[in-house]
Amino acid sequence: MTALQEKPKAVAPSGPPPRRRGKRATALAGTDKLVLALMLGIPTVVHLLFVWIPTLGSVALSFSRWNGIGGFEDIEWIGVGNYVEIFTEYPRFWPAVQHNLIWLLFLLIVPTSAGLLLAVLLDRELRFSRIYQSALYMPMVLSLALVGFIWQLIYTPDGGLLNSVLGLDKPVDWIGDSDINLYAVMVAAAWRHTGYIMLLYLAGLKSVDPALKEAASLDGASASQTFFRVTFPVMKPVNIVVAVVTVIEALRAFDIVYVINKGRNGLELLSVLVTDNIIGEASRIGRGSAVAVILLTISLGVIIPYLYQVFSKENRT
Repeated sequence: MTALQEKPKAVAPSGPPPRRRGKRATALAGTDKLVLALMLGIPTVVHLLFVWIPTLGSVALSFSRWNGIGGFEDIEWIGVGNYVEIFTEYPRFWPAVQHNLIWLLFLLIVPTSAGLLLAVLLDRELRFSRIYQSALYMPMVLSLALVGFIWQLIYTPDGGLLNSVLGLDKPVDWIGDSDINLYAVMVAAAWRHTGYIMLLYLAGLKSVDPALKEAASLDGASASQTFFRVTFPVMKPVNIVVAVVTVIEALRAFDIVYVINKGRNGLELLSVLVTDNIIGEASRIGRGSAVAVILLTISLGVIIPYLYQVFSKENRT
């Protein structure tokens, strides 16, 4: 009969007992968390109070008829009545849309081309290029209201700078004539906008790899061919930014025309209609909110594709 073998007993380890796993250490202390919460929370609250809540309120009021007198219980909800009235019966709406489109096309062609040309010239490391950049960008620092005041002095029929330089027998009323005042004001807006476009394109030109230009010149390409076939296509992100900025600038144009003649007599714009309906003598908050929603919709039609392209590009990289 074989003896049964006993199992050996487990020997306890001679080392120190294992430590009990504690809480995971956090990278931020309590004070840091409070500071981070304040830094994120305060801008978020301000953004909600001054951007999103007024925007949603405007969308809601666009379906109402209200003159701003009384409480919210006095608001009359009329559905899409304001939009129907704006598109069919409001006489200032379609001229304002036309003026905004003309403003947009003008900014896309004139100051964009001028800004690109100035950027190409300054990219050649001219003498005193920093002074030129500062002088050309200086109008962008000025507000549109101040730009309107300056150009109002230039366009004054009697004693204005432009009429004095031209020396015409009969002074031209650049602001009072509804056939030309829109184009006169757009020249003033382009004077301010050109410096900003120049700065954007100058930054884009500085980011282009010089090896691409050298390779194109070795292949026998001229300077113009190198620019239009190599440099300009490489600056596609800058071109998109310039297009978006120009569209927003054209849609939000308000100060300069309001300073000159309160946006009337040929200077009607959508932004002016919003102000006139909301804070005018006959306050029509519902109709003004509807115009604001239309303007917002047009703006989002440009901004959303731009943001989609930017974030999709980041996800691909």
